Amino acid sequence: MNERSRKMLGVILALALIFTISAGTTAVSSESPVKNVIIMVPDGTGVTHTTLARWYQGGVPLALDEMAAGLVRCYSAESAVTDSAPAATAMATGYKSNSKYLGVLPSKVTMPGVPPLVEGDQLKPVATVLEGAKLMGKATGLVATSNIQHATPAAFSAHTPNRNNYEAIGEQQVYQGIDVVLSAGSKYLVPPSMGGTRKDGENLLAVLQKMGYQIVKTKDEMIDSKADKLWGMFAHDAMAYDFDRDPAKEPSLAEMTQKAIEILSRNPNGFFLHVEGSKIDWASHANDPIGVISDILSFDRAVRVALDFAKKDSRTLILVASDHGNGGMSIGDRSTDKIYDKTDISASLDPLKKARLTGEGIEAMLNQERSNVVEVMAQYYGITDLTPEEIAAIKGAMPGRVQSVAGPIISKRAHIGWTTGGHTGEDIVLYSYGPNRPVGVIENTEFAKLTARSFGFDLEELSSRLFVPVRPAFQSLGAEVKYNNADPFNPIIEVSKGNVKMELPIDTSIAKINGQIRHLKGLAVKPENVTYVPQEAIDLFKEAAR
Repeated sequence: MNERSRKMLGVILALALIFTISAGTTAVSSESPVKNVIIMVPDGTGVTHTTLARWYQGGVPLALDEMAAGLVRCYSAESAVTDSAPAATAMATGYKSNSKYLGVLPSKVTMPGVPPLVEGDQLKPVATVLEGAKLMGKATGLVATSNIQHATPAAFSAHTPNRNNYEAIGEQQVYQGIDVVLSAGSKYLVPPSMGGTRKDGENLLAVLQKMGYQIVKTKDEMIDSKADKLWGMFAHDAMAYDFDRDPAKEPSLAEMTQKAIEILSRNPNGFFLHVEGSKIDWASHANDPIGVISDILSFDRAVRVALDFAKKDSRTLILVASDHGNGGMSIGDRSTDKIYDKTDISASLDPLKKARLTGEGIEAMLNQERSNVVEVMAQYYGITDLTPEEIAAIKGAMPGRVQSVAGPIISKRAHIGWTTGGHTGEDIVLYSYGPNRPVGVIENTEFAKLTARSFGFDLEELSSRLFVPVRPAFQSLGAEVKYNNADPFNPIIEVSKGNVKMELPIDTSIAKINGQIRHLKGLAVKPENVTYVPQEAIDLFKEAAR
């Protein structure tokens, strides 16, 4: 082939790639089978977030950079700007849903391109890829820096129209039988008598221990663990930002990811793992660029861990994307309107480099009277020219809200712009690696669909098997169905026919048949007015009633 022909071929290939991406198709490679899937979510991350983090570390490429593959459309069933719950639900189940909904179908659809609702399917639970992987005999894991009951990890492991219902979410997660959970949120698993918040009085940490889990609370306990079933709770609520983290106590996101892969890869059938860099989103809500940089870099180190494993393994698919944008961050603001092309990057980096803590970390350093605002901001944020108005704003901030005041203060000095303290509706960057990796412009629902295809199960069939409406199913067997609400926090489905009695506690996988306890491979859930149970429960009752 002569030089001219080689150049023409290069042009043709380049045009073909551009056409593929612009046409919104998904190109995949399936040269080898997929044994493992790792879905990683840097919550609330836009392209400016990663750009700023890259500049912060001197322009050195991120681990993410070599995986950049396209864009993800992340709108919900009702809005161009999505809430985390339906965004993660789309990634976990393959269905767009509504704000606050986790693992259930929407109750209204207004966005173009989303299939219309089928009458009667509103709020119906749908299977997640974690549940599908588990039923195929694969190991499963969740890793996050928020409390584990928070929206994104919850969407992969629970089914409720209320993302704030941490009691139900926590109980469902415990009974999902997930092999490895490394995160925080222990207070949502125990009653007030143990320093928790559970109104039902249950001690789910004790339940986990009875199930054979090792529960760890520190980094060293996690690293030293040899258990196959590990549940790490490293904080009562959320974990610290990486810049604020005590490395002697809390593990980093990369360390948790490493441990999860170490344990899950023992399963000869493979594994599914979800990892979230949760607090990038929280920093964006607070317009805190230090929090963003802190946890983007932390997340990227976790990506490096997963990528190194996948390169050695050759049968691991990694899918990475945020669930949505947040904050409308920009490098450059109104003060650089007329000088943006002559503004050195040091104008942004120098103020940021002086900060040693995030805005959340700053609040922890303030005394009760907040009389040390000037000293703390100078020592930990590198700001020595606070205005009287800024000092008053920090002193007057509500508990837990100092970050939302400190973030804009340093943003102004670093020429970092923000358009909102909420989510934004732009497409976000797709990163992928491994067999069947997608490229181009894809829907967020493709994360779930591609995972299911790669593992070889059908999400729709799985949903019909895991979530069967209780009354018609049992009544077709001639059984009587009652709801025992004597304990309003722990309702139970009671099914009886002759001398056969079955009890199915909501939000658990327990089936009690004539006093004998069986653990099902799915949950009993009640998203609203209809209760659903796995087909396994119906088959079990049918067999006992013969």
